[in-house]
Amino acid sequence: MATPEKKKTAVKKPVATKNAPAVKKTSSAKKEAAKKKQEEMLYDLADLFKVFGDSTRIRILYALMGGPLCVSDLASELEMNQSAVSHQLKILKQNKLVKNNREGKSILYELADEHVKDILEIGQEHIEEL
Repeated sequence: MATPEKKKTAVKKPVATKNAPAVKKTSSAKKEAAKKKQEEMLYDLADLFKVFGDSTRIRILYALMGGPLCVSDLASELEMNQSAVSHQLKILKQNKLVKNNREGKSILYELADEHVKDILEIGQEHIEEL
């Protein structure tokens, strides 16, 4: 007597809905996502430190540690022309190391936050230990 063949039942794949994802991430997928996120952070950190790799930008940041300054005051203090200072300020602003505020006709630049000052101070402490 022949044995009856079992019918193969199709395995239904989960379907994504508006409120639920189709498949939960597996442990290895989560690890891979975390690794990718860390890689991105490391590249961002490297880019940040590249900004600190220019002595003119460091001089500008140190000048701004004393408080907000306009481009002409920075140029005078650093003995540079205004266009060179403006160019460096643009890079510093793009990297969120400085911010600016309009005060009348002048635009004053200042450190974006205390972290920038901390980075400079910690870097200086490190150099002094060498």
